[in-house]
Amino acid sequence: MTKMVGSVAARSKKAVATDARPKFPIVAIGASAGGLEALDIFLRSVPINSGMAFVVVQHLDPNRQGLLPELLQRATPMPVQQVTDRLKVQPDHVYVIPPNRDMSLLNGVLHLFEPAAAHGLRLPIDFFFRSVAQDQQERSIGVVLSGMGSDGTHGLKEIKENAGIVFVQSPDSAKFDGMPRSAIDAGLADVIAPAEDLPAKIIAYKQYAPLLAPTDAGKVRGEVEKVALILRAQTGHDFSLYKQNTMSRRIERRMGIHLIKEISDYVKFLRENPQEGKLLFKELLIGVTSFFRDAHIWDKLKNEVIPELISSRGSEKTLRAWVPGCATGEEAYSLAIVFKEAVEAMKSVRGCRLQIFATDLDADAIDKARSGMFNENIAADVSPERLERFFVKTDNGYQIAKTIREMVIFAPQNCIMDPPFTKLDLLSCRNLLIYLSPELQRKLMPLFHYSINPGGCLLLGNSESIGSFTHLFRAIDAKARLYRRHEASLDQRPVDFPSAFSSARDSSKTAQVPGSGDGNLQELAEKLLLKKFSPPAVLTNDKGDIVFINGRTGRFLEPAAGKANWSIFAMAREGLRYEMVGAFQKAVRSGQPVIVKNLAVGGNGENHAVDIEVMPVSEPEALSGLFLLVFTDVHPSVVSTPALPGRRASAPSARAAELTKEIEQLRQ
Repeated sequence: MTKMVGSVAARSKKAVATDARPKFPIVAIGASAGGLEALDIFLRSVPINSGMAFVVVQHLDPNRQGLLPELLQRATPMPVQQVTDRLKVQPDHVYVIPPNRDMSLLNGVLHLFEPAAAHGLRLPIDFFFRSVAQDQQERSIGVVLSGMGSDGTHGLKEIKENAGIVFVQSPDSAKFDGMPRSAIDAGLADVIAPAEDLPAKIIAYKQYAPLLAPTDAGKVRGEVEKVALILRAQTGHDFSLYKQNTMSRRIERRMGIHLIKEISDYVKFLRENPQEGKLLFKELLIGVTSFFRDAHIWDKLKNEVIPELISSRGSEKTLRAWVPGCATGEEAYSLAIVFKEAVEAMKSVRGCRLQIFATDLDADAIDKARSGMFNENIAADVSPERLERFFVKTDNGYQIAKTIREMVIFAPQNCIMDPPFTKLDLLSCRNLLIYLSPELQRKLMPLFHYSINPGGCLLLGNSESIGSFTHLFRAIDAKARLYRRHEASLDQRPVDFPSAFSSARDSSKTAQVPGSGDGNLQELAEKLLLKKFSPPAVLTNDKGDIVFINGRTGRFLEPAAGKANWSIFAMAREGLRYEMVGAFQKAVRSGQPVIVKNLAVGGNGENHAVDIEVMPVSEPEALSGLFLLVFTDVHPSVVSTPALPGRRASAPSARAAELTKEIEQLRQ
């Protein structure tokens, strides 16, 4: 799923209670080439006494005196003035940024800054939009008018992430359509219209928000749950374990855009308009990410954490990392780059590699991440040296170099519902947990611990922590939210896997999947496994899809590379698949237990032996129709001898392919 703004989420309840933000709307407007004409048209359409303030950030020549306030004053009866430092914003006023300055908003007061030492493009619109998002949060209003380039797009992401709203001039009415198209192509535009129509649309939106009054908390909660059910039916994704406040803010925004006053009416609108479901789904996934965000954390990874991992694992070993909620890939690529730099600094370990698995709920974001294409404003976050070494300049921006792209495998995945990646040396889950309910956070921490190798590391966002799970992780740097997997755990309770996270998800499949009745899947599976003295085991449906895992099965199973696949056959380690396919097929057809013995399991340069028993499950009734695969280690002396060189291997391989094909037919 996509990354979120940590600094906003870190605001305390006390800060919210003592809100010093102005109560009137502050409209942030970004414009560049052709902007004067668009601003003139826009302001002429603002009615007298609108009750809104307008703050304009226009790209200006840094060496010329600003004449923009005088020119805009001709278009409106509202006072228009150039901003001075620490200027308090008033309603029914227009404020214009001075030349050669960056500007920020704090508690309704405008602050001016000398431009930062430039190592790339200056992006004053992004800079201001970000500050508006952090200051105004759900009240943020961003407007993009005519201009070249893509300045403003990153700032609009933060506005959307904070449940603000974005208005964009229609490209066909803009003198220069670069900035409007950038915002639209990024999926950030809530309203697209000619400049003269935007003020009326802003006013209409403000008349309908906020809509979900706290006094109706019980009613609102029930309707939000209905929205989650509709989204699950329309998209296949369960948002019931997302934070209520997050859901409510996103729904409220969509209601305002459609000028719907009652949430019950929005629920009806959502049911009747599947396209709205897709838009709300995207809305819930909007998160802000950038290259090398929080630079001190990346420095620590490069200079300390990665070298320690390489030293402990061996110079020739391939390390594994997982970035859930990777959005459009900036963080995954940042990790690949700092790993490359760390290895180069350790001249004796040039053979060490890193395989990064980067996943997200949003398939469109994954497609963009795979392309490695980014617009030119990443120069604000990436040094010239890194741009030169790890990026290729294109007509529209930059593309990640092939050597870095090859280090990352992107795949659509829902960490709440799909299997995790395991045997990890590093798990980077930054600013995802803050949008999940406390209950779900408590389930994910043990799962992360299970997924990480001994001595491996966990990286969280600035507003996240391991909570009470200090028995699972130890802080490497608490301020950086960097932790190491802890082995001295007395907590032997089974780990909840994603299939057990949401009872609603299980019950939604009762029509298609045997064993998904009203009982608690985890509890029933654990009782069944106790009869077998709790060995490493998995519970699957008749197609081989895993629905529950017990014990540490990493010696026998591992996630396949590429798109997340929860099939037992895709996950079987070297040496198991051929016999396992045959045994499973036989158990499905006969309805009787099948045992295969002394299978040599390969992986990591080691061989060991295992017996596998495949048992159809008939009771308890809620698990009837499922299959239990139990793995039992065998004493090393009985490991089958590998085939001698020169012996034919084609027959078993052909038979394995035939069996795999038959299993696929069973799955259909």
